[in-house]
Amino acid sequence: MSQPIDIEALCAERGLRITEQRRVIAKVLSESTDHPDVEKLHERATAIDPGISIATVYRTVRLFEEAGILDRHDFGDGRARYEAAPEAHHDHMIDVETGAVVEFVDPELEALQKQIAEKLGFRLVDHRMELFGVKLDRDEG
Repeated sequence: MSQPIDIEALCAERGLRITEQRRVIAKVLSESTDHPDVEKLHERATAIDPGISIATVYRTVRLFEEAGILDRHDFGDGRARYEAAPEAHHDHMIDVETGAVVEFVDPELEALQKQIAEKLGFRLVDHRMELFGVKLDRDEG
C-alpha cells in the first residue's frame, strides 16, 4: 500500500551515524513489503551480510524507533513487528490465522474517530487502529 521509504536517507536527515551493518538493516527495512519481526529482519540482513548479529538488529531497530524512523506494532502474535514510519496515516487488518497484515485507509472511519474524540471533549492528534479477523471465505465451510 505505502510507497517504499528510504530509511538510510531518514537516518542521514536525523544525523544518525550509519555503519555498514545499519545500512544493510535499513535497506532490508526499506524493501520490506510486510511487517517483519527482528528474527525475520535478521534472516534477511544476514543473507546480505552474514556478520550481522541478532543483537545488532535489536539495537538498530531500537535506535531507528527512538529516532522516529520505525513504528513498532504488536499484532497479537507475541512478536514486535516493524515498518518504516509512514508519511501518510494508515490502519491495519490482521489475519489471526495466517498473521498477514493488510494496510488500509478508510475516510469514513477517520471522520468517525474524529467525531468520537470531539464528542468526548478532545481534539484527536493521533491514533492506531488494528483490526483482527479471519478471511470470510475460510469462515464458510
